[in-house]
Amino acid sequence: MSTEHLIVALPPHERSSVSISRIMWAVVLALVPTTVAGVFFYGIRPLVLTLVAVAFAVAVEHLVVRYLFRRETTSITDGSAVVTGMLLAFNVPASLPFWQIALGAVVAVGVGKMAFGGIGNNPFNPALVGRAFLLISFPVDMTTWPVPGAARLSLDLSAVTGATPLALVKDVGSAGLGQVDLPSYLDLFLGNIGGCIGEASALAVIIGGLFLVWRGFIPWQLPLVYLAGLAVVTGVAWVVNPGIYVDPLYHVLAGGAMLAAWFMVTDMTTSPMSLTGRIVFAGSAGVLTGVIRLFGGFPEGASYSILIMNALVPVIDRHIRPRTFGHGKSGGAA
Repeated sequence: MSTEHLIVALPPHERSSVSISRIMWAVVLALVPTTVAGVFFYGIRPLVLTLVAVAFAVAVEHLVVRYLFRRETTSITDGSAVVTGMLLAFNVPASLPFWQIALGAVVAVGVGKMAFGGIGNNPFNPALVGRAFLLISFPVDMTTWPVPGAARLSLDLSAVTGATPLALVKDVGSAGLGQVDLPSYLDLFLGNIGGCIGEASALAVIIGGLFLVWRGFIPWQLPLVYLAGLAVVTGVAWVVNPGIYVDPLYHVLAGGAMLAAWFMVTDMTTSPMSLTGRIVFAGSAGVLTGVIRLFGGFPEGASYSILIMNALVPVIDRHIRPRTFGHGKSGGAA
């Protein structure tokens, strides 16, 4: 038999039409509704803040690839740096100084991603690494929340500030929830509340998340399991003492829970390999979010819970391994 037409190549031999670039740019598109919601409630500044974060994220990745890795081609066209910049912007207040979000983007991409070799190698979510850095370095600016609709056309949103829904709950103490004027569920769902840009509207985040599910880029189980884990923990506390602890639906709709559920725990690089492992990852992150919100020093717990679970991904992968290709569930040949 003639072998002149045989092609010798390294695996994988079966290729998919889905590429990293295609997925990343779909995520960018899915984040557009949240961007629009941020502009609607907080004015033009969230858009400028997002553009600054994206510009510095893309620039840092380009410089590292070309001048530190010394590669002839850049990786910025795959869209991953754009996603990191957008997610970082969505995890900060709209009033954050531009130089701080720029510095956060440098840390997010330079330390959280490129220091480990680039996309596919980073153990921690880069955007959350940047957020953690900003919260530690600039705690006052990172916890100053502009009031929606205060100055839509102004780049200065520091004149009128207020508390976030979770901060209101956190400060209840022994006085009880009856003494606090909490936003309605409709406000939490549609928007018009204080918080990070990505917390402006739960509906906008859900629209983008459902788009990614429809395209088949994220499993539908992960957001639901994360939110279920959060609801179980906060629901137990609510049943035990409803006078102090708010109900689980409030926790699901408030803060960064929706952004974490649809765009953070679904990150392919920083989550386990198997679907079962990713479900464990998402559920555990949801439980940790609830524990931090109820008993921790911060009103919000989504970011730190996911970073903690990022560190535990190797443990999950070690104990929950994906089925070997070509073998049945029992481990024998198919």
